[in-house]
Amino acid sequence: MADVNRGDRPLSPHLQVYRLPPAAITSIMNRITGHAMIAGLLLLAYWLLGVAVGGRTWDIANALTRSWFGWIVLVGSAWALWFHFLAGIRHFFYDSGIGLDIETARKTSFAIIIGSVVMTLLSLILYYI
Repeated sequence: MADVNRGDRPLSPHLQVYRLPPAAITSIMNRITGHAMIAGLLLLAYWLLGVAVGGRTWDIANALTRSWFGWIVLVGSAWALWFHFLAGIRHFFYDSGIGLDIETARKTSFAIIIGSVVMTLLSLILYYI
């Protein structure tokens, strides 16, 4: 049996001292945004149900969608959609073996973050024009 001396080996770094690389953060955010888009989808489905049913259901659905809460949910869902879309494009390149080195992954991670914010702002500008 091997002599295992656990006292001499360093412990794994904790989250307080370990900094996640940008590629790991965007990978985690890709999963989160995939689930977060459901909130916007549910709000839009409820709004469409209100359109179909009419009456009091429409009044409630329209008020909820036009409220500050509905605006935050819809803008957050738009950002999540753009983030998820851009991360998906990056994964197409990953699947073909392009951009897997650390520096390129770091740059594309920042490009996804910045690109998703810019695309969300452009979407809002186009919506309000």
